[in-house]
Amino acid sequence: VQLVESGGGLVQAGGSLRLSCTASGLTFSTYTMEWFRQAPGKEREFVASISGSDFNVYYEDPVKDRFTITRDNAKNTVYLQMNNLKPEDTAVYYCGPEGDYYSDPRGKGTLVTVSS
Repeated sequence: VQLVESGGGLVQAGGSLRLSCTASGLTFSTYTMEWFRQAPGKEREFVASISGSDFNVYYEDPVKDRFTITRDNAKNTVYLQMNNLKPEDTAVYYCGPEGDYYSDPRGKGTLVTVSS
């Protein structure tokens, strides 16, 4: 399985970013996909997930009502729209199929930096 995350960058508090994650080497549409993040010196934090075919979504409380996870199975891509960003959202963001949160990230991640 290969995962390529992109879309991170530097943004001011209150701004928005859209992350993308393109996967290969798996039957994408059959997997729940998840986003998680890790800030320097902090524990890894689960962010959101979306199921494969019926697109059920789940969000952790810190991002609920600000982040939106979507997917395009035709493009093997999962997205994370992040609005009203806060400095505490600063982290490297990773994606993966369900369960990847509990293991070493497969992709390089994409860095999101939110300035106050």
